[in-house]
Amino acid sequence: MKTIGLIGGMSWESSKVYYEYLNRRTQELLGGSHSSKNIMVTVDFAEIERWSFDGNWEAIGELMKESAQKLELAGADIILLCTNTIHLVSDAITQNVNIPFIHIADATGEAIKAQNLKKVGLLGTAFTMEKDFYTGYIRDKYDIEVIIPKAGDRQTVHKIIYDELVKGIFTEESRKKCMEIIQRLSDAGAEGIILGCTELPLLIPEASVDLPTFDTSRIHVYKAVDWALDRTAATMA
Repeated sequence: MKTIGLIGGMSWESSKVYYEYLNRRTQELLGGSHSSKNIMVTVDFAEIERWSFDGNWEAIGELMKESAQKLELAGADIILLCTNTIHLVSDAITQNVNIPFIHIADATGEAIKAQNLKKVGLLGTAFTMEKDFYTGYIRDKYDIEVIIPKAGDRQTVHKIIYDELVKGIFTEESRKKCMEIIQRLSDAGAEGIILGCTELPLLIPEASVDLPTFDTSRIHVYKAVDWALDRTAATMA
């Protein structure tokens, strides 16, 4: 079993989900008392949040580079970035370490393609929905159209994420708002929904959506565990 390196803390709510998924999936596949071999470096999300809103992606990239290098020095065999949005600066990781990196959009694109879907909706932070690093990646590499909510709905989801989900607040009112937005994406032709913020599946259970949903954190983790156990070759950046 190889050791999985995790860059976490964005937010810690999603990081604990990554840790749980890693260990549950490893035990599910190996049985007994097996657990995942992993190392996590966490950052202070308040810094990430401030730099994101200031548009200081260079500072975020520098912090991701430093975190990835710490993981490599600590003995990690592969790196996962436990967030969707900060994949915007994933090049800062891949260009500065010598171990593989699994891009969350690769894992997600493969999962969508496996279900033969051609058009999906995306929920996430405004950065994830509006910048091309995610939608363009899936479109260009997997020939899947990714549509996003209208401007007002994007702001609603963004506000729910930053004001509530990253702080561990999950309300029925916010769930209903997201469900209404999902319905509008469905009406626009979406055949499935990417829950492109690692906290969103905690708010929107798979069973509550009529369309196929793609829990990006679970998909990301499962791909990493398969790689760590040599079950399949991972597609890596």
